[in-house]
Amino acid sequence: MSAKAYLQITMVIDNNNRPAAAKVYMDYREPFLKEIKGAVSKDLLIRDKDVQVLHGFDSVENAKAYLNSEMFKNDVFVGLKPLWSADPDVKIYSVS
Repeated sequence: MSAKAYLQITMVIDNNNRPAAAKVYMDYREPFLKEIKGAVSKDLLIRDKDVQVLHGFDSVENAKAYLNSEMFKNDVFVGLKPLWSADPDVKIYSVS
């Protein structure tokens, strides 16, 4: 199934904290794909100035719902928050 919506979370993370951020990504990638309703993909994009996680979903509604899920609030968010240099930028896009 191809994504009909994307949740993009852009985070400013210092280079020395990026391995820890990558570990959080790897630890929750498979559970995200298996357990989160409507999840179809998850990719880690690394740039010089920031790190992005691009989550693919079957609908905008399921992308929004993930932000309120137990996995995001209690695991992913808790693991990443100490690594941020600034608040993350969160955007949801629909695919037309």
